[in-house]
Amino acid sequence: MKDFSSIARPLYKLCDKETVFEMTVDRVKTFESLRQALTTAPLLLMPSFKLPFKLYIDASGDGLGAEPHQVKNINDKPVEGPICFISRQIKPTEARYGASQMDCLCLFWALEKLNYFLEGCVFGVITDCTTVKSLLNMKTLTEICSDGK
Repeated sequence: MKDFSSIARPLYKLCDKETVFEMTVDRVKTFESLRQALTTAPLLLMPSFKLPFKLYIDASGDGLGAEPHQVKNINDKPVEGPICFISRQIKPTEARYGASQMDCLCLFWALEKLNYFLEGCVFGVITDCTTVKSLLNMKTLTEICSDGK
């Protein structure tokens, strides 16, 4: 589901040990919007490993998200659609990252989680972060970005 971690943030706070379980108006609205989104799922495409992928990534103060897409011919028309959606909340230490670091983190996390789709396939990365774009255009990654791996 697109933007799951951002939408579910008020409910995630209920998992804190110090938080009193109370269904506020905000949490009820969040629950209802999640229920609505989960019951009206988007059309997901089956991956074809012969076709190139497009990996959309986005990071915010709430979480990380990624979507691998492909363009397929449906009824003789090219249609781009998602294969799946992945997201996660940011960790407390990651909350201190700047926007560029957050988007780089999102890219590395998405590549790790979606390696079974992307390994050995042609794919492009779609992002709004110029730092990630310049990182992808480098011939070799620096030790800082690759974490020494």
